[in-house]
Amino acid sequence: MDNSEGGTSSEPESGPPRPSCRRPSSGTPRFSEQDEPGRRREARQRRQQRQQQQRRRRGDGQEQLLRETARPRLPGQREHSEACGSVSDAAESSPKRRAHFLHGPYPATHFGPKACILPNPTSVMHIQDPASQRLTWNKPPVNVLVIRKIRDETLAEPFKELCRFLVEEKQMMVYVERRVADDGTLSKDENFGSIRNQLCTFREGYDDISNCIDLIICLGGDGTLLYASSLFQGSVPPVMAFHLGSLGFLTPFKFESYKTEVDKVFEGNAAITLRSRLKVKVVKEMLERTGGDDDGQRQDEEHGQEHNGGVLPHRYINSEAGKVTLQLQVLNEVVVDRGPSSYLSNVDLYLDGRLITSVQGDGVIVSTPTGSTAYAAAAGASMIHPNVPAIMVTPICPHSLSFRPIVVPAGVELTIALSPDARNPAWVSFDGRKRQEIRHGDCIQITTSCFPVPSICCHDLVYDWFESLAQCLHWNVRKRQTRLADASDAEN
Repeated sequence: MDNSEGGTSSEPESGPPRPSCRRPSSGTPRFSEQDEPGRRREARQRRQQRQQQQRRRRGDGQEQLLRETARPRLPGQREHSEACGSVSDAAESSPKRRAHFLHGPYPATHFGPKACILPNPTSVMHIQDPASQRLTWNKPPVNVLVIRKIRDETLAEPFKELCRFLVEEKQMMVYVERRVADDGTLSKDENFGSIRNQLCTFREGYDDISNCIDLIICLGGDGTLLYASSLFQGSVPPVMAFHLGSLGFLTPFKFESYKTEVDKVFEGNAAITLRSRLKVKVVKEMLERTGGDDDGQRQDEEHGQEHNGGVLPHRYINSEAGKVTLQLQVLNEVVVDRGPSSYLSNVDLYLDGRLITSVQGDGVIVSTPTGSTAYAAAAGASMIHPNVPAIMVTPICPHSLSFRPIVVPAGVELTIALSPDARNPAWVSFDGRKRQEIRHGDCIQITTSCFPVPSICCHDLVYDWFESLAQCLHWNVRKRQTRLADASDAEN
């Protein structure tokens, strides 16, 4: 804590060294040891008066906080660099910051005249004001990834038109998936042949394009945005999604004006919605091979081949001592259900290592605010704006009348494991993909990812969301009540 001019510091020496705040006042001359005792006493009295005034302004609560920081620390407790002040100041003075990135207005950390949050550099949350979430480019974008909804022939012409515009007019390097470039409708079009030869292709699970893409453009429905999220397990480039699919809740742009919209994005200063993701870690017991059909299944789990209807790329799997770990970034939800079994699903839910409840029913959904309008909404959960920092826990057909969906703070760690007395294994899926079986001894660890998906808005992050609620889900749509003819009708 800064002291008055010429005063002594009452703060314990801790944290990185900071510049000294001591400097002689312009109206107070310096005194040496040879000066008169009366002048020294007068200067000391002036310093004491200034210190007393500052202490009164800070309040008695700040002095109590100073005494608390001067006490001996408990094991594992860190010493603060400042006795009081804002949480952001404490974060700047500490080399370690919390990895989670939360979004929303910065909360007040002082409550009344004498209460505040104890500054702790290890638990500082960096929260972005939604109104200031604007896209900017440090360098002009060069590489663009175009994702097209497959098995939809109606998107062939918009795809070719967009690629021709990006390659010929904007001089961009366009990346597409190999199976999209090898589509028969594209290979048969001779006019598109020159553009097709300039496209860069990749294969999911084999080619890493995470460090070479500047912008993502999606043509299709919400599934294209979910697929784009799965391709980037770390930092995600800005995503511009055009509504050419069935629902289009996450795709605000209309393709009719794509040239104008793309030019605006390239210029920068566009509104973006930071859609938080879930960092999911599935730890499975590595069983010994016993031969038969199970042998091939376990071998697929260890080597990342096609298993249980999903492909597990090698780069998603890390082997630990006696365990197989699958790590994924999930945009919508993690669904744990009973699979093909006729028995109830019985899984235990832990929050930060403490058992919260046991889920008995068809399963449980752990979703982001973006996923609150997907499967969670169908299961009875509330719809949450994507900028709200939260994790939703929604039971699926629970065998309990009092089990209601809950919302927990973003950043907590949820752990899901099969209950010891469960009759059957459970199954887990991530955004509807990579479905896996969960047995006794396996666990699923879920927390907020520090890599959100920056989704570019057509208008702004508030209007786009409510427009999607009205247009896609017909939120609060009903026949209007007719007005009364006169006041006498209201009395009857």
